Amino acid sequence: MAVVSSAHSTIFSKTSLFHHINGFKRFTFCLPFSTSAAVSLSAKKKWRQPVASSVLELGGNKIAKDDVVRDDPTNNVPDTMFSKLGMQLHRRNNHPLGILKNGIYEYFDTNYPNMFDKFDDLCPIVSVKQNFDDVLVPADHVSRSYNDTYYVDSQTVLRCHTSAHQAELLRRGHTHFLVTGDVYRRDSIDSTHYPVFHQMEGVRVFTPDNWEASGLDPTSYAAEDLKKSLEGLARHLFGAVEMRWIDAYFPFTNPSYELEIYFKEKWMEVLGCGVMEQEILKSNGRLNSVAWAFGLGLERLAMVLFDIPDIRLFWSTDERFTSQFSQGQMGVKFKPFSKYPPCYKDISFWINESFTENNLCEVIRGIAGDLVEEVSLIDNFPNKKGMTSHCYRITYRSMERSLTDEEINDLQWNVREQVQSKLNVVLR
Repeated sequence: MAVVSSAHSTIFSKTSLFHHINGFKRFTFCLPFSTSAAVSLSAKKKWRQPVASSVLELGGNKIAKDDVVRDDPTNNVPDTMFSKLGMQLHRRNNHPLGILKNGIYEYFDTNYPNMFDKFDDLCPIVSVKQNFDDVLVPADHVSRSYNDTYYVDSQTVLRCHTSAHQAELLRRGHTHFLVTGDVYRRDSIDSTHYPVFHQMEGVRVFTPDNWEASGLDPTSYAAEDLKKSLEGLARHLFGAVEMRWIDAYFPFTNPSYELEIYFKEKWMEVLGCGVMEQEILKSNGRLNSVAWAFGLGLERLAMVLFDIPDIRLFWSTDERFTSQFSQGQMGVKFKPFSKYPPCYKDISFWINESFTENNLCEVIRGIAGDLVEEVSLIDNFPNKKGMTSHCYRITYRSMERSLTDEEINDLQWNVREQVQSKLNVVLR
């Protein structure tokens, strides 16, 4: 049960949900490997997108770029996403996401010794069944659309949430587990949204031996244990904070809740959770059982705990960022290095019926990569002929250097060309 990350709209948000199949069946587990998407550039050189290796090794198997990024009408995975596969920021002990993951592990290891199995290397290439059907996401839910999800082909996706592994682990006999991994969502561009982010999912299964002596029905017993466990986790991460539970809706849990804490003088959502639907348990061999599940976004919590202002920084290899964090040092406050100036460029066009903002952001991100800080709609009006015009402001800013007028103009020119040709809009 995963809350899709950071400030992302996710499978645990109110607005969107928490093949070559033969070729991918064997890619069940992924092993770490050393790679870097960083490019060393001087301010005088034009910026270019990092070039990904054409072959990755995941789970001891080689995956070619052509296996993931294809010229196929059912494929919408851009080159930039292939370059992120296998980066596994959550497995780096000196990275804020790895530090946070290990801090959560510490809580569960201390309070539930030798109970929870941990998985942080499961392959992000999964079937549509794993990603949606197995966790009861409705067939008509918006999260299944090509506008929201990266499809390798019609039956294979880059996982949208770590819940994609829940059914498989239950079938394999795991009753207490934590799953951490990178997840992928087509999304907007701003300081809290990124198309790759990281989640942790937790599941605990109970049998009649657990609840019968309590005097509670199975659902109430699981809900009470869930709240006690997660309130303890919140105190472990944030200290003695005020908390409140909000009733929520997720298709895979009932009842469902969101945990909020009062932190830095405002209420902040920490995670989504609930008592797992019986259909999931029964279809995966867990008869006469009840379970709870929770999901949280690592970036969302790490940005607060480490005072990291921009989600792009998690991907930085700049030593001024990476050197500030050390294994086991939870909550060290990030000290910003030089704030480089932004550059604003506007683009206006008449939209068509198939236009979506996510598609626009994919085009812009494919050209400018992490040099684009934000894309925002600043004007929207219809004309007398029934056509609608949108004007978007693109904010370009590097986190590591000053951008030159020449490279920004080149980027904007390419954006205009690609927006017109790929989205079939009429520039104004």
